[in-house]
Amino acid sequence: MQIHLLKSKIHRAHVTAANANYEGSLTIAADLMDKVGLRPYERILCSNLANGERFETYAITGARGSGAIVLNGAVAHLGKVGDRLTIMNFAVVDDTEAPNWHPRVIVLGEGNAIVNERGL
Repeated sequence: MQIHLLKSKIHRAHVTAANANYEGSLTIAADLMDKVGLRPYERILCSNLANGERFETYAITGARGSGAIVLNGAVAHLGKVGDRLTIMNFAVVDDTEAPNWHPRVIVLGEGNAIVNERGL
Protein backbone atom coordinates (compact mmCIF):
# COMPACT_ATOMS: atom_id res chain seq x y z
CA MET A 1 0.00 0.00 0.00
CA GLN A 2 1.12 3.56 -0.63
CA ILE A 3 0.20 6.59 1.45
CA HIS A 4 0.55 10.35 1.11
CA LEU A 5 2.96 11.91 3.61
CA LEU A 6 4.26 15.43 4.07
CA LYS A 7 7.42 15.74 1.97
CA SER A 8 8.38 19.29 2.84
CA LYS A 9 7.12 22.44 4.52
CA ILE A 10 8.13 26.08 4.48
CA HIS A 11 6.48 27.56 7.57
CA ARG A 12 5.72 31.24 8.28
CA ALA A 13 6.88 32.53 4.88
CA HIS A 14 6.15 36.25 4.47
CA VAL A 15 4.41 37.18 1.22
CA THR A 16 6.72 39.69 -0.48
CA ALA A 17 4.57 40.57 -3.53
CA ALA A 18 1.39 39.70 -5.41
CA ASN A 19 0.84 39.78 -9.17
CA ALA A 20 -2.72 39.07 -10.28
CA ASN A 21 -1.75 39.53 -13.95
CA TYR A 22 0.65 36.56 -13.96
CA GLU A 23 -0.62 33.17 -15.21
CA GLY A 24 -0.59 31.58 -11.77
CA SER A 25 1.62 29.84 -9.23
CA LEU A 26 3.67 30.83 -6.21
CA THR A 27 7.18 32.19 -6.71
CA ILE A 28 9.60 30.95 -4.04
CA ALA A 29 13.26 31.97 -3.70
CA ALA A 30 15.48 29.21 -5.15
CA ASP A 31 17.54 28.73 -1.98
CA LEU A 32 14.38 28.07 0.07
CA MET A 33 13.14 25.57 -2.52
CA ASP A 34 16.52 23.82 -2.53
CA LYS A 35 16.61 23.61 1.26
CA VAL A 36 13.38 21.60 1.43
CA GLY A 37 13.84 19.70 -1.86
CA LEU A 38 10.99 21.43 -3.67
CA ARG A 39 11.26 21.30 -7.47
CA PRO A 40 10.10 23.89 -9.99
CA TYR A 41 6.49 23.24 -11.06
CA GLU A 42 5.90 20.83 -8.17
CA ARG A 43 2.39 20.86 -6.71
CA ILE A 44 2.03 22.72 -3.42
CA LEU A 45 -0.71 23.32 -0.89
CA CYS A 46 -0.61 26.68 0.89
CA SER A 47 -2.40 28.02 3.92
CA ASN A 48 -2.53 31.71 4.78
CA LEU A 49 -2.10 32.25 8.52
CA ALA A 50 -3.59 35.77 8.29
CA ASN A 51 -6.98 34.89 6.79
CA GLY A 52 -7.33 31.09 6.83
CA GLU A 53 -7.42 30.78 3.03
CA ARG A 54 -6.04 27.54 1.58
CA PHE A 55 -5.05 27.07 -2.04
CA GLU A 56 -3.28 24.60 -4.27
CA THR A 57 -0.91 25.68 -7.04
CA TYR A 58 2.64 24.97 -8.19
CA ALA A 59 6.02 26.41 -7.28
CA ILE A 60 8.16 28.49 -9.61
CA THR A 61 11.72 29.50 -8.87
CA GLY A 62 12.49 33.01 -7.68
CA ALA A 63 15.87 34.70 -7.42
CA ARG A 64 18.28 32.92 -5.09
CA GLY A 65 18.73 34.79 -1.81
CA SER A 66 15.88 37.20 -2.53
CA GLY A 67 13.48 35.81 0.07
CA ALA A 68 10.79 36.03 -2.62
CA ILE A 69 7.37 34.60 -1.85
CA VAL A 70 5.06 35.95 -4.56
CA LEU A 71 1.37 35.20 -5.02
CA ASN A 72 0.71 34.96 -8.77
CA GLY A 73 -2.51 34.87 -10.79
CA ALA A 74 -5.78 34.10 -9.04
CA VAL A 75 -4.08 33.31 -5.71
CA ALA A 76 -2.94 36.94 -5.55
CA HIS A 77 -6.50 37.62 -4.36
CA LEU A 78 -6.11 35.21 -1.42
CA GLY A 79 -3.50 37.19 0.47
CA LYS A 80 -1.50 40.37 0.65
CA VAL A 81 2.09 41.46 1.19
CA GLY A 82 3.12 40.65 4.75
CA ASP A 83 0.78 37.69 5.23
CA ARG A 84 2.45 34.54 6.48
CA LEU A 85 2.03 31.29 4.54
CA THR A 86 2.64 27.65 5.29
CA ILE A 87 3.76 26.01 2.03
CA MET A 88 3.48 22.21 1.95
CA ASN A 89 3.94 19.42 -0.52
CA PHE A 90 3.43 15.70 -0.25
CA ALA A 91 4.95 12.46 -1.49
CA VAL A 92 3.45 9.06 -2.19
CA VAL A 93 5.42 6.66 0.00
CA ASP A 94 5.29 2.93 0.42
CA ASP A 95 3.63 2.03 3.71
CA THR A 96 6.78 0.18 4.82
CA GLU A 97 8.80 3.43 4.62
CA ALA A 98 6.32 5.43 6.71
CA PRO A 99 7.66 4.57 10.19
CA ASN A 100 11.04 6.17 9.35
CA TRP A 101 9.72 9.05 7.24
CA HIS A 102 10.69 12.61 8.16
CA PRO A 103 9.65 15.67 6.16
CA ARG A 104 12.09 18.49 5.40
CA VAL A 105 10.88 21.56 7.28
CA ILE A 106 12.15 25.12 7.51
CA VAL A 107 10.69 27.93 9.61
CA LEU A 108 11.21 31.47 8.38
CA GLY A 109 11.60 34.74 10.26
CA GLU A 110 12.12 38.35 9.22
CA GLY A 111 13.13 38.79 5.58
CA ASN A 112 12.24 35.12 5.05
CA ALA A 113 15.52 34.07 6.65
CA ILE A 114 15.63 30.50 7.96
CA VAL A 115 15.36 30.46 11.75
CA ASN A 116 14.80 26.73 12.29
CA GLU A 117 15.09 23.54 10.26
CA ARG A 118 14.23 19.88 10.77
CA GLY A 119 14.56 16.67 8.84
CA LEU A 120 17.25 17.99 6.51
